[in-house]
Amino acid sequence: MSTPSLALRDIQFALEAAPFHRWLGIKAISADEDALRLEMPWRDEVVSNPRAQSAHGGILASLIDLTGFYALLASGNAPAATADLRVDYHKAATPSTLSVTGKVIRLGSTISVAEATIRNSGGVLLSSGRGAYHMARRIT
Repeated sequence: MSTPSLALRDIQFALEAAPFHRWLGIKAISADEDALRLEMPWRDEVVSNPRAQSAHGGILASLIDLTGFYALLASGNAPAATADLRVDYHKAATPSTLSVTGKVIRLGSTISVAEATIRNSGGVLLSSGRGAYHMARRIT
């Protein structure tokens, strides 16, 4: 990821424009030349297995997808839509703040690639993934 073109407050503002992101309670924690870091507080509504108290995989996939998208945006580029998404589930996400780190892997004029990892508050890897994103235009 190149030096962030958007300030952290601008990233947060962009995140909050989407009702789904507001519902998730996502907060932009840091952005630098290497990565974008977001956090999502635990919500009981994301539980898909009440006995295990584990989050639905779709929520984790959404976090992987949106973090890749916003990593590209934070780097000064304009992704338009997700073209492809791959998610690996390593361990069940149970009640804890979820920390998601996204990195730009390849910046292209038509398609760009970013990866993301989700960890719990203890630093345990829960999920990882990679997305390909259609690019609208390059900002910088």
